[in-house]
Amino acid sequence: MTATILVADDDAAIRTVLNQALTRAGYDVRITSNAATLWRWISAGEGDLVVTDVVMPDENAFDLLPRIKKSRPELPVLVMSAQNTFMTAIKASEKGAYDYLPKPFDLTELIAIIGRALAEPKKKPARLDDDTQDGMPLVGRSAAMQEIYRVLARLMQTDLTLMITGESGTGKELVARALHDYGKRRNGPFVAINMAAIPRDLIESELFGHEKGAFTGAQNRSTGRFEQAEGGTLFLDEIGDMPMDAQTRLLRVLQQGEYTTVGGRTPIRTDVRIVAATNKDLKQLINQGLFREDLYYRLNVVPLRLPPLRDRAEDIADLVRHFMQMGEKEGLDAKRFDSEALDAMKSYAWPGNVRELENLVRRLMALYPQEVITREIIDTELRADVPDSPIDKVGARSGSLTIAQAVEENMRSYFAGFGDNLPPPGLYDRVLTEMEYPLILAALTATRGNQIKAADLLGLNRNTLRKKIRELGVSVYRSSRSS
Repeated sequence: MTATILVADDDAAIRTVLNQALTRAGYDVRITSNAATLWRWISAGEGDLVVTDVVMPDENAFDLLPRIKKSRPELPVLVMSAQNTFMTAIKASEKGAYDYLPKPFDLTELIAIIGRALAEPKKKPARLDDDTQDGMPLVGRSAAMQEIYRVLARLMQTDLTLMITGESGTGKELVARALHDYGKRRNGPFVAINMAAIPRDLIESELFGHEKGAFTGAQNRSTGRFEQAEGGTLFLDEIGDMPMDAQTRLLRVLQQGEYTTVGGRTPIRTDVRIVAATNKDLKQLINQGLFREDLYYRLNVVPLRLPPLRDRAEDIADLVRHFMQMGEKEGLDAKRFDSEALDAMKSYAWPGNVRELENLVRRLMALYPQEVITREIIDTELRADVPDSPIDKVGARSGSLTIAQAVEENMRSYFAGFGDNLPPPGLYDRVLTEMEYPLILAALTATRGNQIKAADLLGLNRNTLRKKIRELGVSVYRSSRSS
């Protein structure tokens, strides 16, 4: 039998587009502009799937969803919304929606989701005790953030291991906390540990705890982060800095669900959700023999890449508002950014990402007496934050070296790091690949982010340079007046 799709949206154009697309896809379609008619159809047992907007003239879909799930729990409901926030995606999931689509949406994707929903109806998820939208943990309405919201909404009621990648300052711990605070483990502890901030010989003890007398100075038994996080979430930040011995212990936890303390012999069962994060290329570390490949695949069950701020510049105004509200609650003076100031901020490359933006907003609120923040102020502040050129840093460190001499000096240091051993095979291609990033970064910094001048300096086509910037994730200051 042909499935019947019930569509509810107060926008006539959207109703027309959906009616035509779904009919062409082979479905019977019934359309309405209000929630009352939709509820009447559902109550009468009509329809095999619902596609509804959140905001309608007579009732919000989030108020209607609990009645739908109580009356017909097997009926898949797809929610559409132009209010593209993290809480909209979470609320849709927690209220029982099969999926959430931010407007504007792709019709091909919508039809694919409908096909999956009709084939495998989603089970009813647990509801949040608190469904208010106060204290939104993640901010942004860009397409990149919308995809992150959707992934997180699907993961909330699971224990799947998540690997978060992205540059420093993109908010990896914020995402991990949001996943915990709005997931089924929210009543358990959230414990974070940064591998780069702990001496390498103490990481195993920090993670798994130690017994009295396990090593010099271990005068008492100490609990580790796994024990502290029992029943909750353990966030392993900068996982790429974990030493090999600790990686082996962590792999056993992921494989067998148990661990032993340092100096202990009795296996301890553990019930912890693992969320890992890194700003490094773990596959490159695997090739260098610095990270276990089997551990990588155990951690990378669900990969999630956070975009750098330069790739979601349309979110800057929302982020600035969010950080100003936080600052005002802390007693900082209220400010207003004029449109040219925001434009200048959108053209900047933000090498420190969201963290750099937050620091800038707080600094402006604390140090500037003006109520209105102008472009001149922003230009002054951002120029002060421009990093030194990598070429300048090499010169300051090594004197007037030629490029060949600088490379030779660094390669000696690289080989020395392996002691009597040799680096992993494939060194030639690896070095050439790794040289691209600092070379392009240096050229862009030297030209203050002007890609036309940088391409000419490098002898590259501008489109080739742009492609390499995207592929390598090059982050560099970009003058608001550069092209």
